[in-house]
Amino acid sequence: MQLFYRVEGTGKPMVTVHGLYGSSDNWLTIAKIFSSEYKVISIDQRNHGRSPNSNEHSYEVLKEDLADFFDQQNIEKAILLGHSMGGKAAMSFAADYPERIEKLIIVDIAPKDYFLLKYDSQFYLHINIIRAMLEIDFSRMGSRKDVENYMNERIDSKQIVQFLLKNVRRNKETINYEWQLNVRALYDNLDEIISGVNAHSFDDRLPISNYPVLFIKGSNSNYILPEDFASIRRIYPEAKIVEIPNAGHWVHAEQTQLFAEAVWSFLRNIS
Repeated sequence: MQLFYRVEGTGKPMVTVHGLYGSSDNWLTIAKIFSSEYKVISIDQRNHGRSPNSNEHSYEVLKEDLADFFDQQNIEKAILLGHSMGGKAAMSFAADYPERIEKLIIVDIAPKDYFLLKYDSQFYLHINIIRAMLEIDFSRMGSRKDVENYMNERIDSKQIVQFLLKNVRRNKETINYEWQLNVRALYDNLDEIISGVNAHSFDDRLPISNYPVLFIKGSNSNYILPEDFASIRRIYPEAKIVEIPNAGHWVHAEQTQLFAEAVWSFLRNIS
């Protein structure tokens, strides 16, 4: 698969991998910050952004998409940064291709089966989001504001709605609005997205210490909880875990300066 990507800067490669409903656009600000020292390559994962669509959407295929991308771009070794779903894809890729990892940065996601949270599981949040996206009748939407109003009626978070609206585009043939995301594929594979790359995914290769690892969590996010620290360090005994204050799941957008400082410190081995 030929993934769409953006490049900022020159030097050693840093590859960023966005999360669910995201795209390389979400990392433009971060890419510009680190482009002063690195060649920052931000990809669109399959079924997102400008990359091709597919019925398949598992961490196995996302991992192999990354492997193919590294080959296509002649990247021997890179700093790999992944957020949320992209963080799980990054962990999976790094575990199978450790020789291609300089450093691994995981943003606000744990190696965890999020179904274990039961009724607090992100599954129920995302199933509501995706159903709203599937059920919208774009032929009745005359403006982006109409789309926004519809989504606000279905989703109880203006922040999430604003994030989703970045995926709205006009179809050149029908002139109607549409989702840039492959919403059906995400719906059909949501179980895997929520449960895959969990605490037992790396049991056959523990401990992992081939490369330095940083986990960054937002203080207001429940994607990484204090009880997850032991599981993280079971897999990555030398992992550094940093909490960014006053930040939720999109920590890099909500606290950009603090996020950048945490990453710079890790990259420069500042304790």
